Amino acid sequence: PCVVCTTGLSEEELNYVREASKKVAILRSANMSLGINMLLKLLKEATGILAPAGFDIEIVEKHHNLKLDAPSGTAITLAEGVIKHTNYANWTLETPISNEIHIEAKRIENVPGTHSIFYDSEVDQIEIKHTAHSRKGFALGAVVAAEWLVGKKGVFNMKDVLGLNSK
Repeated sequence: PCVVCTTGLSEEELNYVREASKKVAILRSANMSLGINMLLKLLKEATGILAPAGFDIEIVEKHHNLKLDAPSGTAITLAEGVIKHTNYANWTLETPISNEIHIEAKRIENVPGTHSIFYDSEVDQIEIKHTAHSRKGFALGAVVAAEWLVGKKGVFNMKDVLGLNSK
């Protein structure tokens, strides 16, 4: 089995993954943290209720100052989750236009990763937040996923591992 936790793969690289999955199990995820993957489920539920009620949505991510990409692949995955369940068309790091979700990417010394989704209305604000205290959580998720893959073939994701696809 193979666990692939990287974002930004080209179409050619994705074809290699699909071809290899005919022989071995491959798990692809933008983030291996069990907490982030639960956050994705919460985001789906919250967005489905709050966006139609008129809440604006914004994502803020913080990482260590040596991280090269901004926004992070996880922040993009969160934004794509929002887009899938709303009228937002895409995400931006700039000042958003009417159908864009804003992602604020901050780089701060010694921050393994923090992702917050803000749901804001005239009367209240809800924040759903995941803070990684260390990189151990990403390693734990990778080990859990690798153990789950044993004896399987195909391409899977963390929703499969955590049993979240049917819920």
